[in-house]
Amino acid sequence: QVQLVESGGGLVEPGGSLTLSCVCSGFRFTTYTMGWYRQALGKERELVADISATGLIRNYPDSVKGRFTITRANTVNTVYLQMNGLKPEDTAVYYCNRATPWGPFDTWGQGTQVTVSS
Repeated sequence: QVQLVESGGGLVEPGGSLTLSCVCSGFRFTTYTMGWYRQALGKERELVADISATGLIRNYPDSVKGRFTITRANTVNTVYLQMNGLKPEDTAVYYCNRATPWGPFDTWGQGTQVTVSS
């Protein structure tokens, strides 16, 4: 079955950096576009980065463009999110999942909390 295990979150001051990791199993990781999503308290979950199966194509919304970088290591079924220049509005629980036209898997991991605060 699909398993998604996120890690790397924490408390960081504005302007700081964090790198998130997501180890995936139970599906053919190398064939899917993968993404990082986040959900802030009281808000809808949103996609903040996605990366094609080969890693050659990456997309970001304007809210994180230039600050976040998504990468993947297909040899170890892991997707990463490097976050720089963090802002208080980046505070949320971050999740990884597939990011395909037919949507994410029904299964979600536990997520990793990112809190940006002074």
